[in-house]
Amino acid sequence: MTELTYTDLADLDPSTGELELSDRASLRRVAGLSTELSDITEVEYRKLRLERVVLVGVWTEGTAEQSEASLAELARLAETAGSEVLEGLVQRRNKPDPATYIGSGKVRELFDIVVATGADTVICDGELSPGQLRQLEERLKVKVIDRTALILDIFAQHARSREGKAQVELAQLQYLIPRLRGWGESLSRQAGGRAGGANGGVGLRGPGETKLETDRRRINKRVAKLRREIAAMDTIRATKRGRRVANEVPSVAIVGYTNAGKSSLLNALTGAGVLVENALFATLDPTTRRAVTPEGRTFTLTDTVGFVRHLPHQLVDAFRSTLDETAGADLLLHVVDGSDPAPEEQVNAVREVLGEITAHHEGPLPPELVVINKADAADELSLVRLRHLLPGAIVVSAKTGEGIAELVQALAERLPRPDVVVEALVPYTRGELVSRVHAEGEVLGEEHLPEGTRLSARVRPDVASALEAYVVNGSPA
Repeated sequence: MTELTYTDLADLDPSTGELELSDRASLRRVAGLSTELSDITEVEYRKLRLERVVLVGVWTEGTAEQSEASLAELARLAETAGSEVLEGLVQRRNKPDPATYIGSGKVRELFDIVVATGADTVICDGELSPGQLRQLEERLKVKVIDRTALILDIFAQHARSREGKAQVELAQLQYLIPRLRGWGESLSRQAGGRAGGANGGVGLRGPGETKLETDRRRINKRVAKLRREIAAMDTIRATKRGRRVANEVPSVAIVGYTNAGKSSLLNALTGAGVLVENALFATLDPTTRRAVTPEGRTFTLTDTVGFVRHLPHQLVDAFRSTLDETAGADLLLHVVDGSDPAPEEQVNAVREVLGEITAHHEGPLPPELVVINKADAADELSLVRLRHLLPGAIVVSAKTGEGIAELVQALAERLPRPDVVVEALVPYTRGELVSRVHAEGEVLGEEHLPEGTRLSARVRPDVASALEAYVVNGSPA
């Protein structure tokens, strides 16, 4: 019998020893996910009948804690969509069952739980194939949706602008196309076998399930129209972005996990007044605001859509025009929720989505400045661990204002600077040139002389050309 060394044990799957074999194979209730209402006024506040849902997850890799954290996030998504979570169940498997996601035996157990709790809907923590979706609905006798459909539903609720609504509709239609199916036998008219046989005959010969074909054709036409509309909106966005590029205004894109505090940070830096809410995907439409460094240099801050684990590919495709803001920025402000139990996973999820965006653009992503937000809600031990994990990160609290001044200074240091240094003596009659240098350049020194204003500044080439007649001590460097 071969003895296992410590190295051999370390190479084993760490999750295999966390539970007994029978517990790992069974549906295991995750405590603390129920959101049953204790006060009827909460129902009046929400102004809707909450859907009663049961959550189901399959734990295929990682630790038990990670699988329960994923299901807890699914519960928050379900609450955001307007549901009441009754139960949360997770099963340990090597991979999801290709037919029913959790296996036929566990489906029968899940059916008993659905009946006992009176649930309306089952939400699975993963993307179901059309076959898995059909099998589960037939056996559970209730509506079944997956994580992707849930996120798309939340996006549909929160989209406000015309562009946002079009992007969400496009993502929903792309998700729906492979999942179209006929309901019952009312659409089945295709004759099978010989005419007059058991599967065909008079009255049963016909065009078949043409409604599916009609629906698919109508959806494809709608998808094509939405793509044209979004392309036209991209042109408008590109024009605005081109204007800023022509003026060489530095841009900063705020990225991060959903509910990490990106909108709060934008408000703290610029006073934008963007909606701030303790909810997932509270804001979807990008917001660009003007900001000024302590030296007086102008730059723009853009708040982008929040990311989440396993962000649906349909959303990445539909929101590509919005996410392009990140690829064209001069600096990425990566906001991390310091109060989250597992911020490392959030950081990895954000960087994974950023990698998908980079795959569609030539060249690398802009440099990244990590900001650990919600310092007021995080404990000191977690902040110390995050500082070690993310060296160079700045700890702030958008709520209390802690660290905001340090963040503004770090932004000013990392923004690209004009590359032409000039020494010029500008007469007082050309005060507009002095104003332009202050607005578009970086003033290194300024002195008021009888002949005019002597400036030492870093400016763009076009500003240097305007100052060429007044340059002293040689030509611009």
